[in-house]
Amino acid sequence: MTDQHADGPHEVRAFFGPRAAGWDAKFPDDGPAYAAGVGELGLRDGDRVLDAGCGTGRALPALREAVGPRGTVLGADLTPEMLRAAVRAGRDRCAGLLLADVGRLPLPDAALDAVFAAGLLSHLPHSADGLAELARITRPGGRLALFHPIGRAALAARKGRAITPGDLRAEPNLRPLLASSGWELVRFVDEDARYLALAVRRG
Repeated sequence: MTDQHADGPHEVRAFFGPRAAGWDAKFPDDGPAYAAGVGELGLRDGDRVLDAGCGTGRALPALREAVGPRGTVLGADLTPEMLRAAVRAGRDRCAGLLLADVGRLPLPDAALDAVFAAGLLSHLPHSADGLAELARITRPGGRLALFHPIGRAALAARKGRAITPGDLRAEPNLRPLLASSGWELVRFVDEDARYLALAVRRG
């Protein structure tokens, strides 16, 4: 089991920075999939939630709707251009935006009820450490949704690649990785229309 195409912060910024301005236009139909992924977190009015690696903030409106005006929504990303694109799209009205590395978040222990993370896992340079950091900031019983708007096979086909046995997002690899990082995998969906791994923070 290896960290597949996991990049350091400089590589992540170098990849996403130039693509930020056109990112939403490249994937114009993902909104409903993001809203459905957010729905899996079971958020309640007043909850505190983070979009980890929020990019242009496509999940932020759905997260805000789920937690209501009393809730707290944060979006964290380490690529400034992505956060600027989120502001241009007006999504900063839904959330507080943090320029931050998901591996070292400026948040206290157990500060959140839930974390949403779209496409994050393959960009964490140290997956176990990153997931442990998300566990640190989440209260016991809180939830984590690892999400992508299409499944692993569809994504690999889009990139002209094959799925490999070492893919961290495969359930046999992901379950022990989450367990070692403070999470318990409770639901796993990998179909063409979406990828979702839902985990609960262990006490």
